[in-house]
Amino acid sequence: MTSEVKEQAVALFKQTFGSEPSVGAFAPGRVNLIGEHTDYNDGFVFPMALHGKVCVVVGRPNDIGTCRVVTSAAVDGEHRYEFTKPSPASPLTASESALWYSYFLGVLVSFDSNRGNIPSFDAAIATSVPLGGGLSSSASLEVATFTFLEQLCPDLKRSDQAEKALLCQKAEHDFAHVPCGVMDQFIATMAREGHALLIDCRSPPTGELVPFNDPNTVIVVTNSNVKHNLGSSEYPKRRQTCEEAAKILEKAALRDCDMPLLESRRDQLTDVQYKRARHVIQECQRTTDAVAALRANDMTKFGQLMYESHESLRCEYEVSCGELDHLVALAKEVDGVYGARMTGGGFGGCTVTLVRSDRSDALIRHIKERYPENRATCFVTTAGAGAAAVSI
Repeated sequence: MTSEVKEQAVALFKQTFGSEPSVGAFAPGRVNLIGEHTDYNDGFVFPMALHGKVCVVVGRPNDIGTCRVVTSAAVDGEHRYEFTKPSPASPLTASESALWYSYFLGVLVSFDSNRGNIPSFDAAIATSVPLGGGLSSSASLEVATFTFLEQLCPDLKRSDQAEKALLCQKAEHDFAHVPCGVMDQFIATMAREGHALLIDCRSPPTGELVPFNDPNTVIVVTNSNVKHNLGSSEYPKRRQTCEEAAKILEKAALRDCDMPLLESRRDQLTDVQYKRARHVIQECQRTTDAVAALRANDMTKFGQLMYESHESLRCEYEVSCGELDHLVALAKEVDGVYGARMTGGGFGGCTVTLVRSDRSDALIRHIKERYPENRATCFVTTAGAGAAAVSI
């Protein structure tokens, strides 16, 4: 699939600019197996990169002093953007609105801080990561762009992968105005094929690769095709509420809290603050328990924790929706399914289901038959690799 997306990007480049690209890079989308809305609470998350679901950026330097970028996928209708080569005299700055190219521009600033070391260039972007589906299409674009710039400017390549991920996160904060945690950029940067990544999001964040390559088990990702936009949704409100709760509990972050502490201070919290904190505290524990279950190859336990996670996201964190709840319920009806949950920011997007390999087709058929108007789209995946250069 990476080669197909690369071919799409190369074809778009040739069609738009009339020449061949000279460098390129890809970064994967991701699915979070468990650990939702814990990353910005200094907690634990457990994502894996999506094999074959990638964003590819290809390009070459030009001599016109203007950077030109085109994409094959844009939700806002604008497929091409041009700007003066960033420099101290012509710095890139964030706008109030966040369009697809905001992520691209933010990475350019994070990469070189408008110092003028990036040459003017032409670039084309193609992706197979579903947009707005909670599978980190934004971080895959950011990390693919950063890796592309490393090919364009090899003297500026980062040796520290954590630094690279954090710079991409900063780009999303500053230019897309989304106060995201570090999970998406970390997994896109550090993923390894056949592994999930347990990320401790406390600064400085760290990642531990965990084997996830049982041939008898696969992941099915199901897109509800209900779109969401984290920048204008309830996401920032959830983050603020968690910070308020941690302050009342006199801890640096909810990751530092436990249920006895929460219950002892319940009368000091609003009902909403209590529910949000309860989810985060228990979700952190579920995540570490799930890693232990995976190491023991206990898929039944892992799946039960996924169901518990979804119920908490539905009732305590209130970020699910009817379509996601329906998809989880449908998965639960199929023999061979271990567990399912919503994944991503919520309010639409995707579910992730852990299922026996020989029952994935039956699961997909069941969803297609029972989900309203056959609107769900499904794909089977395994744990893929992180960002890298692509040969042109």
